[in-house]
Amino acid sequence: MRQQILDEPYSQAAVWSRRLAAFAIVLAAIGLIVIRSNAVEMSAGLSVFCASVLIACIALLLAGAGAVVIWRTGRKGVGAIVGAVLLSLIFLAYPGYLAIRAVQLPLINDISTDVNEPPQFSQSATVLAARNGATHIRAQDAALKQQGAYNEIQPIVIDLEASEVYGLVRETVKNLGWRIIEETPATEKKEAVYKDVRRRVTRGRTRRTVVVRELVSKATEARAGRIEAIDRSPIMGFPDDITIRIRPLVAQTRIDVRSASRYGRHDFGANAARIRKFANELQEQLDAR
Repeated sequence: MRQQILDEPYSQAAVWSRRLAAFAIVLAAIGLIVIRSNAVEMSAGLSVFCASVLIACIALLLAGAGAVVIWRTGRKGVGAIVGAVLLSLIFLAYPGYLAIRAVQLPLINDISTDVNEPPQFSQSATVLAARNGATHIRAQDAALKQQGAYNEIQPIVIDLEASEVYGLVRETVKNLGWRIIEETPATEKKEAVYKDVRRRVTRGRTRRTVVVRELVSKATEARAGRIEAIDRSPIMGFPDDITIRIRPLVAQTRIDVRSASRYGRHDFGANAARIRKFANELQEQLDAR
């Protein structure tokens, strides 16, 4: 008589933990696609991504429950639990990193190299349209919070004329991949220049040579330059707004950068990192001269 060998049953908790972990990753990918493509409102895309994080957490809980069932009953499903745990932890690494940054850093989403007189974002129709109406009103306690966490963020002073520095800043912005939406070149103060010109004049029957002072170039006032740009976060693709002020000084030029997140009250250090990246790229431009 043939004996029928029955397969040991699988732990349903283990099976569903792996399914949910895989589904969380697929759902997160969909959320990232719709966010980066602007297919829906940013809040809707972010809700999809947050739902995927919640599902990944549920997958971990089910994996734990499945492990208990397998330990007590000897059912199959160890491989499913291992797969669920690995997929969930890999996926949750980035949200976990953001959670740690949120605890370590102050609640701020607007960073400037000049905390006392930060560059103001342009309010022109072109800029407002590009930024979907974002105006970025800086919080009153932003300066205090920034100084406590990002004391190294300082103005940049270069021993070059403003017009030359403006060109370097513009090249730096292009190298960083920021999208320029408005710009105003910087100019330095110039004095009026005259030169003496000899002219022959006739008075009656007498012709003689006289020296006349003629204006060669008019006097101009120094004008601060400005570049308005947009950058996107590397993973989520959130748009962040940047304004750069190039202010002429005596034999020097001062650069102030302000970076602000368009969405969310916490930037997780992204704006300060962006300003540091700008400063490093600008230094490379200066070193290459």
